[in-house]
Amino acid sequence: MTIRALVFDVFGTLVDWRSGVAREAARLVGPLAPNLDAGAFADAWRDRYQPSMERVRSGERPFVDLDTLQAESLPGVLAGLGIEGVAADVRAELVQAWHRLDAWPEVPDALVRLRTRFFLAPVSNGHVRLMVDLARRNGLPFDAILGAGYSRDYKPKPALYRDAAAAFGLAPEEVLMVAAHSNDLAAAARHGLSTAHIARPHEHGPAGGETGPSVLVTHAASDLADLADRLGC
Repeated sequence: MTIRALVFDVFGTLVDWRSGVAREAARLVGPLAPNLDAGAFADAWRDRYQPSMERVRSGERPFVDLDTLQAESLPGVLAGLGIEGVAADVRAELVQAWHRLDAWPEVPDALVRLRTRFFLAPVSNGHVRLMVDLARRNGLPFDAILGAGYSRDYKPKPALYRDAAAAFGLAPEEVLMVAAHSNDLAAAARHGLSTAHIARPHEHGPAGGETGPSVLVTHAASDLADLADRLGC
């Protein structure tokens, strides 16, 4: 079937979360912790991302948005790094770091190209306001905001992938899930979506990132511009 919509993972695929969080940590926490390793701070916070969402996915707690989960996990991150005395207003500003991430360099122009032929939307664990802030900051031309805020759950729960197709009135195979994470693409494929892997070898800084998919995908691209080429945009 012809692809008619592209839906995107955002953190790591479209935006560089590690550099952005590290930048804001250096600005906000650095004055209190002169020896701060800002990259390690970003990594430690990200390490709490999946465990915090799992409590929602498992039904242990009702759905709350990602800002709430990030705010709840932040004190443990600070304590684990031995950082004390971070005021409540600074902690709140740190949570907003996730709203001020920068896109990978080729992403805005590639999305403009892709939008000439396809509907575009994020299917992210970020909520609607978070996605809107990232879109406005980076000039990301989405047609809709889907994902956790729309489906009231977190990937890889089935609702997020099924709702993405239903929102556009399309069959699942007419929707291409685009991500830099093979596990996300495997989940999308289980629910009938077509899949495209984007290599992000620098997503985790020194720890690297996926240079290619570890699962069968419809397309494997070196970046989003390469995917636009492959899709004839």
